[in-house]
Amino acid sequence: MTKLRSIGRTVAEAPGDDLRAQVHFCPETGQIWLHEHRMLLVHAEAQASLRKELIDTLGMKRAQGLFTRMGYACGVRDAELVRMRAHNASDIEIFMTGPQLHTLEGMVKVTPIRIELDRAAGKFYGEFLWENSWEGQWHRHYYGTHSEPVCWSQIGYACGYTSTFMGRAILYKEVECVGMGNNNCRIVGKPVEEWEDAAEYTRFFDHESIADQLIDLQTQVVELRSSIGEKENLPTDMVGNSPGFRAAYGLLKQAADSQIAVLLLGETGVGKELFARALHERSSRRKRAFVAINCAAIPLELMESELFGVERGAYTGAQVSRPGRFERADGGTLFLDEIGDLPLSAQAKLLRVLQEGEIERLGDDKTRRVDVRLVAATNGDLKQLVKEGRFRPDLYYRLNAYQINIPPLRERKEDVGPLARSFLEKYAATNDKKLRGFTDKAKRALLSYSWPGNIREMQNIIERGVILAPNGTRIEVDHLFSSCAEEQPREFGVDSRGALGENSGGSAKSLCEAVFNGVMTLDEVESMLLETAVDKARGNLSSAARMLGLTRPQLAYRLRRRHEGEGARAERAAPAAQA
Repeated sequence: MTKLRSIGRTVAEAPGDDLRAQVHFCPETGQIWLHEHRMLLVHAEAQASLRKELIDTLGMKRAQGLFTRMGYACGVRDAELVRMRAHNASDIEIFMTGPQLHTLEGMVKVTPIRIELDRAAGKFYGEFLWENSWEGQWHRHYYGTHSEPVCWSQIGYACGYTSTFMGRAILYKEVECVGMGNNNCRIVGKPVEEWEDAAEYTRFFDHESIADQLIDLQTQVVELRSSIGEKENLPTDMVGNSPGFRAAYGLLKQAADSQIAVLLLGETGVGKELFARALHERSSRRKRAFVAINCAAIPLELMESELFGVERGAYTGAQVSRPGRFERADGGTLFLDEIGDLPLSAQAKLLRVLQEGEIERLGDDKTRRVDVRLVAATNGDLKQLVKEGRFRPDLYYRLNAYQINIPPLRERKEDVGPLARSFLEKYAATNDKKLRGFTDKAKRALLSYSWPGNIREMQNIIERGVILAPNGTRIEVDHLFSSCAEEQPREFGVDSRGALGENSGGSAKSLCEAVFNGVMTLDEVESMLLETAVDKARGNLSSAARMLGLTRPQLAYRLRRRHEGEGARAERAAPAAQA
């Protein structure tokens, strides 16, 4: 069991520069980041006024529960950041990141008095001194000296952080509090079952029914008002609530029960085939076949046989007679994707099918009746193809009678979040992972990205993020995007003295540009990374290798190669200097 017994030792004993380096202020976007979690810098007095208003509105006990749960959630989020600390540190050093963060965030100065923990055995005892508690000081300012401890959100933070760190429920009590007239606050924490009166305190972690019911009722009223007469009943694989998506899906619903040919327009990856399948499933043909063919993927010489079928001996290699896609889709729906790539000869036959409902197999003079609903799609401009003589105008006007424009993802910002969560659930299940969602900075990146590849690109990016994110964590920006691919706004950080300054390393994009423009070479970048990792690990090569994602022998080899290269350059330079 790891123990710490040291009265008067502060959290400064844990290295703080690495945590301060995680704080960034971005004046261009008006955002503050702690690693990838968005933070707020608020006035303590304004926060205290809000706290007072909630106490006066909800009552002391309900407000206590609300602030305790809020603090608990903050502690859980900070515990996630602890996973970023060096793995070669002791459990005490890693654990102390939480109190250090609590201090860095301006809540209270934390001094450990006694800590005993054994994560493997689930044993914990912690005693801490709190100084300058904003919550206790402002409570006493508004309500005078209280008969009970009042640092509710801070107690919640300690419980949330330690419970997440230990992997079991840890309960803290505030045994001294400035709100009660004490000079400072003091807290004691241990597993919840070791407290005889635990139930008296754990009830504050349960959601209050009255407040929840009011919020739930209000939410239900809003949802009911918005859904009356316009419930979509979307297929499980379609997600969207943006105006552009709703308009496109509304047109699809209106066309579903008719037999009119439908033309789906939209960029690559917007989900045209999903719309086609949804149209088929909503129609009276849903019990028959849905057949899809990509016209751009079929060689021109095989296109007609694929669509209309072929008789034995029609051409060299036609050993057997076989039906085409129209016959296979008889009674159902045929989806022709990238119809702009259909050759002119096939376009003429397609027009005949639409007009007469008859086909002729290649090499046959017998006509066959087919009953097919045609849905076509293209990401190009058919009108321009008509002008260029590459698409029949009569076929264009026949298809253009009912068109549905599917908007690109960059015009569906409201749908980005729900789509990302849907893909996260899908790929987390596929990869047997449990992930907690996206970091705030990852969410911002998803919303600000232009998505040139639309939903198909998002699927691939989210799948990459699920694969790269460690189990039990949140997906971060670097798990989703290459660091050089995204525009990063200028940010400022906190130095060792607590002052603001522009990040010395610059953004990842700046580093990439330095390499592209010849300011730095790849060897120089590698040397900088190696030196920084070794310095940060204080000479511990194993720790430095873990930071870089290398093994210790790989790191040692790179360092040795770099030193040998420097030695060789020095030997070559010596004769020149003597000359």
